[in-house]
Amino acid sequence: MMLTTTGGIAVEGVRRSFGSVRAVTNISFEARPGTVTALVGPNGSGKTTLLLMLATLLAPDEGSIRINGHDPVVDPLAVRAIMGWMPDALGSWASLTVRTTLQLTARMYGRDVAQAAARADELIDLVELWELADRPTRVLSRGQKQKLSLARALVHDPSVLLLDEPASGLDPAARIELRILVRRLAAEGRTILVSSHVLAELDELADTAIYVERGASISAERVARATSSARPWRIRALEPTSIVPALIAAGIPADAIGADGSGILVSVDTEQRAAGLLGVLVSAGVEVTSFSPATGDLEHTFLDLQSRHDGRVDGSGR
Repeated sequence: MMLTTTGGIAVEGVRRSFGSVRAVTNISFEARPGTVTALVGPNGSGKTTLLLMLATLLAPDEGSIRINGHDPVVDPLAVRAIMGWMPDALGSWASLTVRTTLQLTARMYGRDVAQAAARADELIDLVELWELADRPTRVLSRGQKQKLSLARALVHDPSVLLLDEPASGLDPAARIELRILVRRLAAEGRTILVSSHVLAELDELADTAIYVERGASISAERVARATSSARPWRIRALEPTSIVPALIAAGIPADAIGADGSGILVSVDTEQRAAGLLGVLVSAGVEVTSFSPATGDLEHTFLDLQSRHDGRVDGSGR
């Protein structure tokens, strides 16, 4: 992979160890401006260490990182000027109000008093914390602190955003608002990298994904195989008992048909075959009310990668 020298994030062959523990063994990827890139991997796969290196808080042992063309090791100040960093848990000054916290953060980025006050008001409105604007941050809930953390990450209008578990603690309505906001920020041309364990949220948020395991990025070939593997589809009908006989009549083995609390499950390997199976069911008189994948794209790929993992991670992440 050739490193880009202009916009976005470019990582090539990055490694980082802590003594004998190899946290990141070989990660390479690109995240482009105007897109939301998901960072997906199990616990202990090196995601947090990678984010800390991107945020200039750790230096890689080997490899190269560029943030809009800047090297975070050589010129960390240039990177911090264009990057917003929202960690999983960011402490706040308990006695300061939300408004004062944002004003102080803006002042740290070189804004004068008037600019800092104006920017704080904009962000309070953006993340909908106006009712708490003049309350001390110690009274905020977990979800409200997440909103404040996002506002702090945006205070200097960065072109690159690193978001670690941004939806943690948010209620369903707030999650939808966050998704709309992040998509809007990307549409404005920002490069956004999001790490989250809530893959269903990422499915509706991300344009592309980077998968990592045991400190290495997984090759495009493995990801493509996992993405194209068979997945369960959930079927619902006005008369649920009509589904299984129709599936068996269509040639689906009985042992390949399952169920959960929400419907009948059957494994299908392509959308074309799913469409064909739906047509067969409707032609058989099954009054289908819902026919859709039981898992989202990211979750399906992640689970397939995990189930097929054979313990081999070579230098290319294959």
